[in-house]
Order: sequence, then C-alpha cells, then structure tokens
Amino acid sequence: MAVLIEGIGGMTCGGCALNVENALLAVEGVSSAKVDHVSGTAQVDSDGNSPKQVMEAAIRTAGYDVGAPAGFDWQDKAVWKQSANNTKWCLIGCSIGEFGTLAAYSIFAVGATIQYGDFWYYPLLILPLINGLLTSVMLETYIMMKGQMDFSNALRTALGMSFISMLMMEIAMEITDLIFTGGQLGMNPLAIPLMLVVGFLTPWPYNYWRLKKFGKACH
Repeated sequence: MAVLIEGIGGMTCGGCALNVENALLAVEGVSSAKVDHVSGTAQVDSDGNSPKQVMEAAIRTAGYDVGAPAGFDWQDKAVWKQSANNTKWCLIGCSIGEFGTLAAYSIFAVGATIQYGDFWYYPLLILPLINGLLTSVMLETYIMMKGQMDFSNALRTALGMSFISMLMMEIAMEITDLIFTGGQLGMNPLAIPLMLVVGFLTPWPYNYWRLKKFGKACH
C-alpha cells in the first residue's frame, strides 16, 4: 500500500531526509520509504496495517514537523522523553572535551601559575567550552555515520545542531566547576556529578521548546 506524506518541515539536507527515512522504516509494516527534503514529502510503501498517523508520529519523534503544527504546551511526555535523549547525547559529547581540558589543567597545574586577572586566564577559561563543542560535533558525526550517513552529510548535520543548547550546557558545567575550585583553572573531582546534573537540566527545557515548537532536535 502506497502512502504519500506531505508537509514535512525541518529538513534542510539529504542527511535530514535519511533521518526521516530511517524513522519511517522503523515503523512496523513499512517496507520502503523515499523522502525528498526539497519538496518535504515522503513516499511510503507498507502492508496497510500502519495508519498514516503512526508514520507522522514517527517523523515528529525523529525531530521533524509534519502537517499542521500542534499547539505549544509543556505537557507532552513524548517530547520531554525525546528532548531528554537528545540532551543526553549532547551532554556526553560536550563533557568529553570540557572535562578533558579541565583535567589537563589540573594535571599540569595550570591554575597554580595562571590566576584570575592574568591575561591568559580568560582564553584558557574559554578553551574548555570550545573543546566541548568540537567533541560534541565529532561524536554526533560519528553516530550519524554509523547510521549509514556519509561523512559530508553527517558533518553538515552535526554542525547544524543547536549551539545555543550546547553553550548553555558548557557554561553551566564550567561555572559549577569554578565554584568548587574557587575560580581556579582546573577540575575538582567532587564537582563532576553536579556538573553532569546541571549540564543536563540547564538546556533540557530549551530543547523541549525547540523540538515541540519547531520540530528541531538539538542534534
């Protein structure tokens, strides 16, 4: 049974189309799916046992809009769950670069030689944020390539993630660490659990809002 789904929003490249195709193929009964990100349509072949609404729900869960946009509210459990999963992967990617840089500061006693107010203090303060963004993009690119996306599209899609979300996450984690270290460059191991909690909770509502209102995930 052939089903035409129109009005798919949020797709900007072939990588987005592949994401929608994979979401549709995961629906029980769907045998094939061909998605066009330019026209915003999907041609789906199924056994007829999966309603069109189920396919559209799968597209929304993947982070894309379809049909008439739903009214915004803060009570959609499915969106909270999806945005939490998105936030989790952002947190893992960002933590690798940020934690690694802060740990290196502690190992090499950077904080003991460069104090608050020194010229190099501020560039070194920003460096963990930059490294966190880089490792997050690298992780997302790797994950999408494992999903059979080619490197170019995977990198382009990763770079199209919400940098606002990642920056909120990075800044919240580093501020938490600075509170534990007294403003010194480095990492206090006792701060790590709280950094992860704060890093997750800070951008989560924003990611929900972005996914619910615009159908865009943070990664």
